[in-house]
Amino acid sequence: MKKFFAAAFICLGVSLSFSQTQSAAKDVEISETTTVKRSPLSKKGQMFVFWGWNRAGFSKSDIHFKGADYDFVLHDVVAHDRPSELSWDYINPSEISKPQFNFKIGYFIKDNLAIVAGTDHMKYVMDQQQTVDFSGNITNSVYAAKVKNGKIDLSDAEFLQYEHTDGLNYINLGLEKYKSLYTKKNFDIVWAYGGGMGVLFPKSNVTLMQFPRSDRFHVAGFGLDARTNINFVFWNHWMARVEGRFGYINLPDVKTTLNDKPDKASQDFTFYQVNFGIGYTFNTRK
Repeated sequence: MKKFFAAAFICLGVSLSFSQTQSAAKDVEISETTTVKRSPLSKKGQMFVFWGWNRAGFSKSDIHFKGADYDFVLHDVVAHDRPSELSWDYINPSEISKPQFNFKIGYFIKDNLAIVAGTDHMKYVMDQQQTVDFSGNITNSVYAAKVKNGKIDLSDAEFLQYEHTDGLNYINLGLEKYKSLYTKKNFDIVWAYGGGMGVLFPKSNVTLMQFPRSDRFHVAGFGLDARTNINFVFWNHWMARVEGRFGYINLPDVKTTLNDKPDKASQDFTFYQVNFGIGYTFNTRK
């Protein structure tokens, strides 16, 4: 819960900062036929779409496994993301879920304030080469014997393989405040900050004690985040973006076995994400 309150405090602070500020770029009517350039990512009614890729990091996590014959916790489990090697898969529509990607669409509900919906396709992979603290019980004597002095070695993968690689899908809705930093003909720099929340819809690949793995999409929990990004807009429409995020994820219902068995895992952790990519803005001129 400490992770939740820390992340919630940060995101609440971001949300409270959505007070009115003066727009850095105003449309000025000079005559009936002449107007000053309308800055992108600033005016009510404008829209944008974004596609990009991410790298992510995760805090250590306690993972609680519960089933008919076991109830135990693995403490301070370490995990990392799994980026794909640079290849044509990054732009191949048939391999859309292979890289770690981000997609979002935004609409300015008022000047400099946009509502943004998106999907962050991250990947969470438990490090196999680690020994972790163990608490709880296992009925199966073969696997119970792997616990020694309150610890268990996961490196042989016989006891557990655990990952959300298809993926750790964070489907979120947020608000973002935009501010123009620099405006020139055919080039703008725009900064934004905000926060969001959403649901986690992972496809978790979990093999626990050799049970058939679940490997199916499932609503497993929720998340919230604070975010900031810098946008470079060319010719009023094309956009390059770099964004950073920090957030909290809670997964109380991770499916661990096949079919409809009640077995499940639960965990919560904080995460950070750096993503970058390209986008396009609409309705950026009068």
